[in-house]
Amino acid sequence: MRKKKAPKHYVQPDPKFGDIMVSQFVNRMMYEGRKSTAYKVFYEAIELVEDRAKENGLEIWKKALQNVGPSVEVRSRRIGGSNFQIPTEVRGDKKASTAMKWIIQYSRNRNGKSMADKLAAEIVAASKGEGGAFKKKEDTHRMAEANKAFAHFRF
Repeated sequence: MRKKKAPKHYVQPDPKFGDIMVSQFVNRMMYEGRKSTAYKVFYEAIELVEDRAKENGLEIWKKALQNVGPSVEVRSRRIGGSNFQIPTEVRGDKKASTAMKWIIQYSRNRNGKSMADKLAAEIVAASKGEGGAFKKKEDTHRMAEANKAFAHFRF
């Protein structure tokens, strides 16, 4: 590569829980720079999760992120004129980032009144090993398993 590696961007922890992962999640969820609205939606969703599960909402959210994070993914690689889907392992930070992206995407696609309600429903479902985000992880793993024969092209 010709250019130097881009410096890693670190974010400040969130004001309520003091957790960096929460800030990353809110930054990914935010539209048009409306961070205070995104924080409001997230905190309301965590309260709804606590009401539904009768446990610590932040711990359930972390469990949901852990359940949804993929450990392998497929990447396209062109070898000898044909494209192969090559399974590769996922780094820890990309695993968390992908899990956040999927939870937000599938909570937006859910039916519900408010975004906080939809997000809470997706978090509870993901922590139990259900829901759209968890299904996406299973599909990704299934795809990697199906293309395991091409793993020798990886380097």
